[in-house]
Amino acid sequence: MEIVLLTELWLFRVLGYLALAIELWALVDCARRKPASFEATFKRTKSFWLGLTAGSAAIGALTAYFGGFGLFGLLQLVAIIAACVYLADVKPAVSEVQGSGPYGPW
Repeated sequence: MEIVLLTELWLFRVLGYLALAIELWALVDCARRKPASFEATFKRTKSFWLGLTAGSAAIGALTAYFGGFGLFGLLQLVAIIAACVYLADVKPAVSEVQGSGPYGPW
C-alpha cells in the first residue's frame, strides 16, 4: 500500500511540473507578442492574456511546490486549461497576423 501512495505522489509531482512548463511556455509566448496583433484577431487584449497566463504560471508554481491536492489541484486544473486555451486558440491566430508561420516569417 505504501508503494501505491508513493507512486501516486510522484505521479502528481511530475504532472505538476509538466503543467508548470506548459504555463510558463504560454506566459513567455504571450509576453513576446505585439499588442496590436491581439486586437487585430479579436482575441481580447494582450494585457488580459498576459495576466491570465501569469496567474496560471503562479498557480502552477505554487502547486508544483506544495503539491496538487485538494483546492490546489482544482486551481491547477483551471490554470492549465487557461494556458492551453491560449496556446491552442490565441497563439495561432496572433502568429498568423504577425506574419510568422511555423517556419518563420516567409
